[in-house]
Amino acid sequence: MKNKNVLVIGGGSWGTCLSKLLLENGHNVYLWEHNEKVREVIRNTKENPQFLTNIKLPDNLNVVDDYGEVLENPEKYGKIDILLLATPTQFLRTILKRLKKFLNYNIILVNVAKGLEIASKKRISEMVAEELEHKEYSYVLLAGPTHAEEVAQKLPSAILSVSENEEAAKTVQTTFSNLYFRVYTGTDLMGAELAGALKNCLAIAAGIADGMGYGDNTKAALITRGINEMFEIAKYYNANPKTFMGLSGLGDIIVTCTSKHSRNRYVGEKLGQGEKIEDIISHMNMVSEGAETIKALYKIIKENNLKAPIFTALYEVIYEGKPVSELESTFMSRDLKSEFLN
Repeated sequence: MKNKNVLVIGGGSWGTCLSKLLLENGHNVYLWEHNEKVREVIRNTKENPQFLTNIKLPDNLNVVDDYGEVLENPEKYGKIDILLLATPTQFLRTILKRLKKFLNYNIILVNVAKGLEIASKKRISEMVAEELEHKEYSYVLLAGPTHAEEVAQKLPSAILSVSENEEAAKTVQTTFSNLYFRVYTGTDLMGAELAGALKNCLAIAAGIADGMGYGDNTKAALITRGINEMFEIAKYYNANPKTFMGLSGLGDIIVTCTSKHSRNRYVGEKLGQGEKIEDIISHMNMVSEGAETIKALYKIIKENNLKAPIFTALYEVIYEGKPVSELESTFMSRDLKSEFLN
């Protein structure tokens, strides 16, 4: 396989981790991070203590101050083959608007963010299609049960490269795969995007159960019934339910709802302990995608009369001041019925 030139936009934990992985796979990587101080620390120390602690980065990591310059000057930087978007969902449209003027050839866009845009309620691939209209690109989502902290330590992990363009998905598969990072391919982009967005919200609910001091029984039941609500939303979108049981669905649900590394589960845990969402978010280095996505999801549920009581209660607990016990009440006090009847 020919070595690739990769531009990574976003120097958070995942962008930094994947930059490290790609360099170790023999590719050439340019990393841009919007925070100038973080950029300088990475450039000078080859570490990113704010987002990926105790991980040494390769000496040949190129930290750049302007991603536009890299795309505009192929004679200096080489033609970029893959553009990796590692930017939180709610900030992505701003990046895409600027990117548009620099994309003048067919390129593979790999996105690793998971969420729905609050204002438009759109999935990330829809945002990309809007902002990069008339541009040539192949969109690939890289999603699955992978925490950057563990991938950076080379702990065995599996992930999904999903695209409506199978060749692009396979290119990403071969580019990112190695002995500890196994990449599968898929084509159900909408299902994978929905699963990735919704599981972040479910992880907050699971974290609330942790914060309230409930046990494994409670969390297992909550997650299972939450998955049932995810299926209801998938049905509304005509997404393939099989995707929700794969790496980007069930795999990611397991890791995000249970892991100490999960920022969404952490947010829920703090909510369960009585803290307010504004205070929790203000003390976090990284973004909780679920805390933003639930705003868009709540609109979708209400506007289309979908049956999703756990997600509905979650929004009301976070943003309407209802007590966290409301989630338990919603979950445990519904009418008794058969498990698989709505």
